[in-house]
Amino acid sequence: MDNVILIGFMGSGKTTVGLRLSYRLRMPVIDTDKEIEKEQKRTISEIFAQEGEARFRDMETDCLKRLLDNPGGRIISVGGGLPLREENRALLHRLGQVFYLKAEAGTIYERVKHDTTRPLLQCDDPLGRIRDMLADRDGIYRQAADRVIEVDDRDFGQILDEIADSLAEAEKRREL
Repeated sequence: MDNVILIGFMGSGKTTVGLRLSYRLRMPVIDTDKEIEKEQKRTISEIFAQEGEARFRDMETDCLKRLLDNPGGRIISVGGGLPLREENRALLHRLGQVFYLKAEAGTIYERVKHDTTRPLLQCDDPLGRIRDMLADRDGIYRQAADRVIEVDDRDFGQILDEIADSLAEAEKRREL
């Protein structure tokens, strides 16, 4: 089976969906942010503070390139900004089937409002920042995705079913 790649804005559920999907499909899960933190031996916030966002984005691209060297059959959850680079979107498509977990600004705000580890939300108006960033990123996420999964007002079972059904459909098309 191909890799299953989860993209979307911070707080859209990529990490949780990835873990639950891992149990359902019996596939290992990789979180690119966690991989970078492990390799760098520091947090994403520390990388942003010490080297800036551009350097972190380089690290994301390098991480994707390393993942291409390994066989498929994994669930890969990526950071919210990773698909912003055109090069990364191309790498994602080479890696596997890409699912955009789409959440509305209010949903995201409720999920992340108390999380101080997210450097892009350390501002006076985090909800406004989320709205602005979502407006900028939605088209890019759609361009990067093979399938858009609406996550608002849905439980994890429904989201996992939609992803599993899409994977089964893709497998059937390949067999024809």
